[in-house]
Amino acid sequence: MEHPGKVLLSGIAAAGMAAIARSEYERRHFVTNRQIVSSPKIRRERNLVFLSDLHENVYPSGEPGQMDRLSQEIRGISPDAVLIGGDMIIMHPGRPCRSRRTLELLANLAGLCPVYYADGNHEDRLDQGIAPDGCFRDPFLREIARLGAVYLRDRSVNLFPDVRLSACTIPEQLYRCRFRLPVMEADYLEQRLGQAARDRYQILLMHSPQFFRNAAGWGADLTLSGHFHGGTIRIPGLGGLMTPQMQFFRPECAGRFTRDGKTMIVSRGLGTHSVNIRLNNRPELLWITLKPGREEEAARTGDGTARLRGARTR
Repeated sequence: MEHPGKVLLSGIAAAGMAAIARSEYERRHFVTNRQIVSSPKIRRERNLVFLSDLHENVYPSGEPGQMDRLSQEIRGISPDAVLIGGDMIIMHPGRPCRSRRTLELLANLAGLCPVYYADGNHEDRLDQGIAPDGCFRDPFLREIARLGAVYLRDRSVNLFPDVRLSACTIPEQLYRCRFRLPVMEADYLEQRLGQAARDRYQILLMHSPQFFRNAAGWGADLTLSGHFHGGTIRIPGLGGLMTPQMQFFRPECAGRFTRDGKTMIVSRGLGTHSVNIRLNNRPELLWITLKPGREEEAARTGDGTARLRGARTR
């Protein structure tokens, strides 16, 4: 009879290999999830695509000369606009920036519909590294403008006559909080963006979801975030395991949340970096449909809406 210790070690090794194989599969196979959002402010139905945290990942088509699968999927949705929530590139201070695959994606979307690009923490660091591929802020912005994307950094535009789109950067020190929740000043968003739209449906691109209280208090009808990569490993009944700031089992790692009649949708992201693991946590392309009506109608569609306490505000 085989020694029990060897059996245990063999079982652990087999489970580890299976987890690695599953993680590799998930990292290469994104899913498209649709969310329906309703409001009396919305005058007619429109479709949006929300992209976040690509981190230079690519989904090859497998066929020579064909667009990658992500570009094909977006084109198949035929969105009225593509909204980008940041961290599409990889930028570490003192290292070369990686942006080629992000720019290829933007090139594939050129002419499809308006594309709006907001910062994540990696884009915020564009001026802190070495840039052999021209990835400092000004050259990068010139290139995305050439490809037809509109860069939003602490400013707002009228996305449609009835929809206002704003994008707000987050101070780097709030990303650096480890093992504790960051605190955003209560008037931070108004200082950056002015007042939220009252007569239009207000969408806010804000990379980290930890500040939903601030976003809802400011007046964002819909906040779109990412940053947490779904929590890396999703455990049934507990949600995402950890955030990039080593906060564990935070409810806002992914999904849809409500607060005081406002909505936040958090993407699981489309790539990984640093911790290159995904388990029970497929990359996610978000297809968001805006519809006239009441928000309660969308919340009854079984989209996983949850109520969230969120980060503190001082």
